[in-house]
Amino acid sequence: MPSFDRRTALATAGLASLGLTLPTKAATRRGARPGPYLIGADISWIPEDEAAGARYFVDGVQKDPILLLRDAGFNAIRLRIFVDPAKGYAKREPDKAWAGLAQTIMLGRRIREAGLYLVLSFHYSDIWADPEHQGVPAAWEGYDLGQLAKAVDTHTHDTLVAMRAGGAPVDMAVIGNETTFGILWPHGRVQLSTPTGNPVTDANHANVGAVGGFDAFAYLLRAGIAGARRAEPAIAIQLHNHLGRHWPIVREWTDALVARKVDFDVIGFSCYQQRAQGDWATTFAQFVKRYPDKGLLVAEYSSRKRYINDLVHALPARHGWGAFIWEPTRHQEAIFDQDGQNAGEGAKPDLIAQGLNSAEAPGGIAGQQAVALQPEPTGPMGHGGDYVANPLLDIYRQMAKDYR
Repeated sequence: MPSFDRRTALATAGLASLGLTLPTKAATRRGARPGPYLIGADISWIPEDEAAGARYFVDGVQKDPILLLRDAGFNAIRLRIFVDPAKGYAKREPDKAWAGLAQTIMLGRRIREAGLYLVLSFHYSDIWADPEHQGVPAAWEGYDLGQLAKAVDTHTHDTLVAMRAGGAPVDMAVIGNETTFGILWPHGRVQLSTPTGNPVTDANHANVGAVGGFDAFAYLLRAGIAGARRAEPAIAIQLHNHLGRHWPIVREWTDALVARKVDFDVIGFSCYQQRAQGDWATTFAQFVKRYPDKGLLVAEYSSRKRYINDLVHALPARHGWGAFIWEPTRHQEAIFDQDGQNAGEGAKPDLIAQGLNSAEAPGGIAGQQAVALQPEPTGPMGHGGDYVANPLLDIYRQMAKDYR
């Protein structure tokens, strides 16, 4: 394996070949994307699946999945990281600690050696952090707000330092995953005054209320940002709101954070479903008008691949940075097949009225009525088998050409 210096040189050369450069503070503060449009994917499940025997094919040839995606036009990869997955997400395989630091460094190194832009999404939890779950990690239990802020700062900083030392320097840090209602509940929980249009979720959040509110939430975000920039001064900072379909909530949420001097570069939205056609377009257009010094990207989506990317790419003054399909190997409308069938559940309707979508909050089922608890799963976490690229991959090949 190449030395660290050589790996870094290879990654830098790969980025240059794609027209990508590491963003600088001067570049990102203007709101315009600092390089080419990011055609991205979150592929955090790949190490689990490979360990379970997964193989990836395109045009009848087996290929490293990262290189397969790169060669089809993807130029950016997002990964998630938990604080201690052995105590939560990966408790079935604690020795593997999937999506922990060691695993993320190994996967991140593969991504950088392929010459791809690397985004790291911090789940400040041992398990999924999303609009319905923002649990405090076991190691931070009992901390007050000040102690939590220090822990967020240290964890973010130390993770990014370790990533660089392991040959996987991070280009963009996401300070919390789908943090529409805050992080590290109850301390950093917020309650929005604008209804979501989702009565079950609204009722749940209204009953709990906000403990720390926006002041505490912003305090924790500023701590994470400080840790990230101390580790990587040129890093781009993303915040993540799951309601890309709901402009009033996005406006209230962003206004509150800007007023509290949360210094970020780009907002990422989850875009799985709309209430009505045009909701995403409305949010995007209003966002870039109201916040001209901030960028916008789609942090998660699945169906309507070309439509979402075209919306972001067409935003004025290059304010649309890119879009990241969530787990395209085996989630929802996957770009791989298994045994002649889509490796995910297939395309989902983009309107809530046409059917609720569990991916509105990956890791939770936002807005759905309670369902009976399922037995705790056992056995390996990964999904093995042969993953064969399907014609959906051609959408990305064409986008890569069209967006040059």
